[in-house]
Amino acid sequence: MTLKMVTGEKAAVSPLVRVCLAAGLAVAVGACATNTKQKNLAYVERPVEQIYNDAVHQLDRHVWQAAATQFDEVERQHPYSVWAQRSMLMAAYARYRAHDYDKSISSAQEYISLHPGGDGAPYAYYLIAVCQFDQIIDVGREQARTELALTALNEVIQRFPDTSYARDATLKTDMVRDQLAGKEMEIGRYYLKRNEDLAAINRFRKVVETYDTTSHAPEALYRLVEAYLSIGLNGQAQASAAVLGYNYPGSQWYADAYKLMTTAGVEAAKPSNDINLFKRAWDAILPKKS
Repeated sequence: MTLKMVTGEKAAVSPLVRVCLAAGLAVAVGACATNTKQKNLAYVERPVEQIYNDAVHQLDRHVWQAAATQFDEVERQHPYSVWAQRSMLMAAYARYRAHDYDKSISSAQEYISLHPGGDGAPYAYYLIAVCQFDQIIDVGREQARTELALTALNEVIQRFPDTSYARDATLKTDMVRDQLAGKEMEIGRYYLKRNEDLAAINRFRKVVETYDTTSHAPEALYRLVEAYLSIGLNGQAQASAAVLGYNYPGSQWYADAYKLMTTAGVEAAKPSNDINLFKRAWDAILPKKS
């Protein structure tokens, strides 16, 4: 099925973030309680511990924007303290929770720019990816954001392969690829209905070649059979059906393809696990580039 919406999860609170929260709470037991009402902060110099604790207090109360503002204040008043680096990442997290995705991404990117080797770098990259991921829209609309999400998720996987962030990014990547394949299928079906068979074939071939592990691959192969038969390329239709039968022998898509070819008077091979037959069929529909 087409993934209609890829959202709903909140970015996991990393061990680093939890450590920052715990450390912040322990810094100043006697710090004054903050005014919990959100307001624009004038520059009033305060101890770094007090500002940080105020920000953490706002996080606990889920007052995300106020928390982000307080973390920014740590950087503004105490830019060279150890708390400034932590606050930059915490501000990015607070803005993510407030659905202020662009500013969250900007904060995370600033952290990466200033502290590329910092302990929080993996989480900063992950947060950027999740911000993009949470903005993915249904396949009926333009998918530029989906492409950005895929790029950001792959960067997490490549840079930090042995982390929990990479494992979660891998799961999200599968969903994003399914989304992109769904978009290609939607466009391909549109062309097919308008009898623009060559344009449709290009879309279905892309799914088979690029998104072959997604849930849309069997239908893409069936649609190739349908399109090739429509323009009289029976050999290509047979090859597509052979690949479909090899990979999804018990699927309804193969049964439908077999019936379609039989009705058209084209010989359709039975499902086979012959690897050589599969390779020949695969090369027929996706010839190697010279």
